[in-house]
Amino acid sequence: MSEEATGRVDRPFDETPQISSLDDLPPPDTRRWVVRRKAAVIQAVRAGLLTLDEACARYHLSAEEFLSWQRLIDSHGLRGLRATRLQDYRAERPADQG
Repeated sequence: MSEEATGRVDRPFDETPQISSLDDLPPPDTRRWVVRRKAAVIQAVRAGLLTLDEACARYHLSAEEFLSWQRLIDSHGLRGLRATRLQDYRAERPADQG
């Protein structure tokens, strides 16, 4: 069925999942970090459901990794969280001059 017939457009990266409790978060043993799971954890921290330290402990993340997710979503939206696109979105570092 076409988008015109259903009136629905699939936008897999346009909407952040709605997180209202810890039950809406990925399980603590999550190993595969897809875009929506990363976005859910970021949203939970921003909403005050978890602190940064609690999120890092719960998901065995470094603060640096979590903060990089936050920077990517702020700069590039949900698409920035795609692991296959990380190199496209990371800022280029100038070569050290010695």
